[in-house]
Amino acid sequence: MIVVTGAAGHAGANLVRALAGKGRFVRALVHLDRQALEGLDIEVVPGDICDLESLLKAFEDAEVVYHLAARISISKDSWSRLEAVNVIGTRNVVEACLRCGVRRLVHFSSIHTMTDAAADIPVDESSPLVESRHYPLYDLSKAAAEREVRRGIERGLDAVIISPTAIIGPHDYKPSHFGEALLRLANGRLPALVSGGFDWVDVRDVVQGAMCAEEIAPTGAKYILSGHWLSLREVAKMAELITGVKAPGSIYPMWLAQIGAPFITAFDRLARRRPLYTSVSLQALRGHRHISHKKATRELDYHPRPFRETLIDTLKWFEAAGKLSRPLKPEKTERL
Repeated sequence: MIVVTGAAGHAGANLVRALAGKGRFVRALVHLDRQALEGLDIEVVPGDICDLESLLKAFEDAEVVYHLAARISISKDSWSRLEAVNVIGTRNVVEACLRCGVRRLVHFSSIHTMTDAAADIPVDESSPLVESRHYPLYDLSKAAAEREVRRGIERGLDAVIISPTAIIGPHDYKPSHFGEALLRLANGRLPALVSGGFDWVDVRDVVQGAMCAEEIAPTGAKYILSGHWLSLREVAKMAELITGVKAPGSIYPMWLAQIGAPFITAFDRLARRRPLYTSVSLQALRGHRHISHKKATRELDYHPRPFRETLIDTLKWFEAAGKLSRPLKPEKTERL
């Protein structure tokens, strides 16, 4: 019995498919939306990580729990909301695992929990967790969640931690923040870009790394699951080659984007669109450029696929889901 919290999210939707594809019995814990799980041969149960009693019911007879449920925020969310889900929710997951005798917990953390080192030193598993209030509240909440897992390990819980970078890939139903940006880009509705970029990783590679960690990692192990750093301009130009939709010509420097972020955010909200360029997302675009997944490669045989392959597969999935304004051309999606 494998229980997955946050099963209806982007990573969760891919994880339950991979687990079920291996013939494992999956129980998906769902709070509200079940769209990503429709038609799958899995058990779907209602639950809320903020409610310990619902977790005790969901974790009954569970051998392994994958904890993915979290509140993801690129806005100036309130600490109380982030703490309730990311911190107290994780504390409840740990407590339920201990009470129910779960053999192993696989906790999905984030690269945003770790501080950036000097420019010439890559971020790795030894990098300290963020603590300063200079970091976004989301980062602080995920770091606090990771500490809750560590406390559980001290109490005898067998747990491992994975820290993905910016996840992209297929089965992005809601969609995710980057999925939304990619759709606007592919549909010609993203008017401008900003300087900076992310380390992007395929959701399927993250899932495989997490499943391998479940099987062979020692208790308390932590693994960064990163991919490839590309600027937004590089992503946009690659998407242009695949979709035929011209990339935005304007690229604003970071200092100007920071000044305009509050106004852009306000405008998007008035237009009933999810804000993409916020002060928090711009801060993320400036950090974590040099990230090492050497430990995962050495111990989990982790090898992230080329970014172009990920981008093609993601756009193909969006096309099949009817989210692109015009079809992709077959010759544009041939892999190099």
